[in-house]
Amino acid sequence: MSNSKKNSAGDYAFLIEAARSFGAADAKVIPASDVIVENRVPLKCRSGCIGYGKKLTCPPYAPTPDEFRKILIEYRHALLVKLICPAKAEPDVIHSIYRYWLDPEAPADKKEQATQFWKDQFAGSAAFAPMMLELERLAFNAGNPFALALVNGSCRLCETCNVKAGVCVHPTRARFPEHAVGINMVMTAEKAGMPIRFPVQGHPELMALLLID
Repeated sequence: MSNSKKNSAGDYAFLIEAARSFGAADAKVIPASDVIVENRVPLKCRSGCIGYGKKLTCPPYAPTPDEFRKILIEYRHALLVKLICPAKAEPDVIHSIYRYWLDPEAPADKKEQATQFWKDQFAGSAAFAPMMLELERLAFNAGNPFALALVNGSCRLCETCNVKAGVCVHPTRARFPEHAVGINMVMTAEKAGMPIRFPVQGHPELMALLLID
């Protein structure tokens, strides 16, 4: 089907079916204009993420929210994809997950839970990225030359990113996380009728997004 004929969300039903066949818990096509971008979102990267400045797909190297807004208006649709992550921890650990993970004086049992949670969380988000790349490929081959996946969580392709040289060594596989460009996924998912449980309850619900031209 040519790109010129794709004017409705229904034309992308094949992507929803593909996402579910890949293991997604849910998937939905929404207008690109319903993707909520806020300046405050990357601020969390700067103030709460230990990976800030260490990956070329993350701030300050990722497009700013203002830059991304200009890009987003050139797209008509977006595919939201939800995946249930295998990570799990007790509620009190979840509510202080960074402290128990990073504080050397944290109780050993809490630190063990937090460490295992992040290990499983990272594995879940790493598995999500190939799924989104395959959906991007399917959309591209269906006549959407500017289809582009945005992933959940920071890039896991390299143990140490090639930040000093300023050139990604996996440009065909590395993609920007949604929050890095300012997307408020909690509000976007809620608006789409696919709400994320937050704070996390049980297994985390991970969201990713595919822009479709």
